[in-house]
Amino acid sequence: MSDKSVHAALRSPAPLVVVEAPAGCGKTYQGAEYAAEVAAAGDRARVLVLTHTHAACSAFSVRTKRPSGTRCDVRTIDSFLAEIAGAYHQGLGLPEDIPRWLRERSDGYAEIAQKVAMLLQQHPMIAAALAHRYSVIVCDEHQDSSGDQHAAIMAIQRAGAKVRIFADPMQRIFPSKALVGSLPEWQWSELTASAQAFEQLNAPHRWATGCSLLGALTLRWREALKTGGVVDLRGELPPSVRIVYAENLAKRNLDFSTSKGDRRPIDAFTRSQDSLLVLTHFNDTALGLRRFFNRRMPIWEGHTRPALDQLVATMVCANRDPLKLANGVLDFLVKVGKGFGRSAFGDVLEQEIRESCTRKRRGQPAAIQELARLLMTEPDHRGVAKMLLQVVSYKDQGRAFRDVILDLPSQYWDAVSLGEYETADEGLAGIKHRRAYAYPHPPKRAISTIHRAKGLECRSAIVVPGDAKNFPVKPEARCLLYVALSRAIERLVVVLPRSDPSPLFLI
Repeated sequence: MSDKSVHAALRSPAPLVVVEAPAGCGKTYQGAEYAAEVAAAGDRARVLVLTHTHAACSAFSVRTKRPSGTRCDVRTIDSFLAEIAGAYHQGLGLPEDIPRWLRERSDGYAEIAQKVAMLLQQHPMIAAALAHRYSVIVCDEHQDSSGDQHAAIMAIQRAGAKVRIFADPMQRIFPSKALVGSLPEWQWSELTASAQAFEQLNAPHRWATGCSLLGALTLRWREALKTGGVVDLRGELPPSVRIVYAENLAKRNLDFSTSKGDRRPIDAFTRSQDSLLVLTHFNDTALGLRRFFNRRMPIWEGHTRPALDQLVATMVCANRDPLKLANGVLDFLVKVGKGFGRSAFGDVLEQEIRESCTRKRRGQPAAIQELARLLMTEPDHRGVAKMLLQVVSYKDQGRAFRDVILDLPSQYWDAVSLGEYETADEGLAGIKHRRAYAYPHPPKRAISTIHRAKGLECRSAIVVPGDAKNFPVKPEARCLLYVALSRAIERLVVVLPRSDPSPLFLI
């Protein structure tokens, strides 16, 4: 199988084509070129590209842009199914305001997928109408689809749409939540067997402008992890791959710290790279690595805003209670920055609100008292926005909060922008909409969780720490490790402890 055979299969009359697409082997190029070509042909219906992340939407949107008149929609599968649910909300027992309903539920999108899958199966005419509108559907990263999401797409395919599926079982790092009544997870072997055409991409295009040896090695590592083997680091590795041994001496769970001697090669490599992702498994470890690098390297926050989502939920539940609001703000600040601890900040803020700001204060306590007054005067999202903006103003003026550092500045400033809207809910919806179409990219040098780095590439990468806690012998850890190892184009460093390395490495 080759790029040419994949190219031909996509353009064949086959109703269902499935392509196994390893990282860096031209999946986005093949899918986007096909979608753009069909959309530009001027047929009766639009082409629909469904992805699982806004980052993937960005990549496809850029590649499918053609002169005016093309008919290609690029959407996340969540937003597509939510739009269907909105059109049939009464029959599904849902409110008219689907976006707000989703924000109020932790598993809202999974519930939407469940309801829409059942709707399309029970009412084929609805699936047929969607197939009439979208004659071709390109599904990107389909391995991340739940059983319900998969069933919804297959219902439209059976109704007449051509479906082209790109997937890589080895990049399934976002396991779906199984709700009561949900359809079982679909099986890769069954999908490939049911397709009229099954192809595999196998040319490491990502490394064409970097290190070809690293590209070939990455594909071998993928095959080993896929078949139950391990990543063999013994023997002679290409010069682009380096193993660094460093013991993690951090006492806090999921933190990262090493001795001066162990960190020297990590620091030396980091300083020498102008395009770099430091990749790790857990969010807490990403924050620990930011401290490890003396906060000189930012964290790539991706497209999700969990701390902001929780803050908005707290605002709604607080119901204009300034003390409840303050507690929510304090939780938010601890998650997004340094210098907002209870002893130096939180306790004084709560005390001021309880005592209605009647004490005489000096220095930083006086500044915190002014912040409390803002919350008491406007105990809502606008008061929170003014308070957060005032914190930055104090820091810039040198009056107080000089030690404050924002580790997640995007979430902080998004919280400030909530004040521009009538309600916190409207603000969050507006921010999410704006972010969905902004297509942000990570800084040239950044720390990222592996989950947020999926779909990205960089010239150089560090995978840290490569211990048994981060990469145990589990199927999901195999996928996570492969995604991490396949981001770098030119140079890769793997940081391993001497005492407890991951059993997925052979050293």
